[in-house]
Amino acid sequence: MSTALITGASAGIGTSYARRLAARGHDLVLVARSTDKLEALAAELRSSHSIKVEVLPADLTDTAQLNVVSDRLRTGSPIDILINNAGDSLPGTFATAQPEALAWLIQLNVTAPTLLASAALAGMLERGEGSIVNIGSAVALLPEYFPGIYSGTKSYILTFSQGLAAEVGPRGIYVQAVLPAATRTAIWARSGVDVASLQNVMEVDDLVDAALVGFDQKEGVTIPPLADAALWDAFQAARHALPPSLANAAPADRYRLKA
Repeated sequence: MSTALITGASAGIGTSYARRLAARGHDLVLVARSTDKLEALAAELRSSHSIKVEVLPADLTDTAQLNVVSDRLRTGSPIDILINNAGDSLPGTFATAQPEALAWLIQLNVTAPTLLASAALAGMLERGEGSIVNIGSAVALLPEYFPGIYSGTKSYILTFSQGLAAEVGPRGIYVQAVLPAATRTAIWARSGVDVASLQNVMEVDDLVDAALVGFDQKEGVTIPPLADAALWDAFQAARHALPPSLANAAPADRYRLKA
């Protein structure tokens, strides 16, 4: 029986992943700051699905606590699926954010998932199989639509996932980036946005169910609200058309100084 480790498991997307994976028969390691919420969820899932559930309280913005989770991935019993879900946003704009808040968000949205993926990967490569799921955001593709550095951190998650997939995919490791658009989670309140003011907000369970369909299909990038897959295919085709045009030792003519 495989085991999945889920960060941010005490609410929202993380809790939904826990319930869905438990229903599929996976044992779980649940990571979040709230011990009480994790214990309640673990009791529910043990009772409902007769699986093993390990509770690992940790604040991933605290280096020592992040290291505890990394050590669990690196040296504990095998983790077959890593769900890098924990993340957050900040209220206001880049200009109004305090440096300490910016550093905090980068630690949570960028540093933590990177180091946890690194910790999980060694064992996966040794076994020749495993899955890493990184929860990003559709604003990775639309940075103008969201103020501050949130979209930048999620752009990193997308490109990190794509680069990692290119590196370890041939060695049996599946990497999926999930890009939700507006989803009904607590992140909106923490960002200073009233979710009731938004249109076309996806419910968390619908988002996770769609992400798991993409997971089963081994998609590299899953965008649950995107109805027209041809748009993503065209975006990817344009991106993949760039390399030959970038392999030039001389600047393009339009950047040459005029006499």
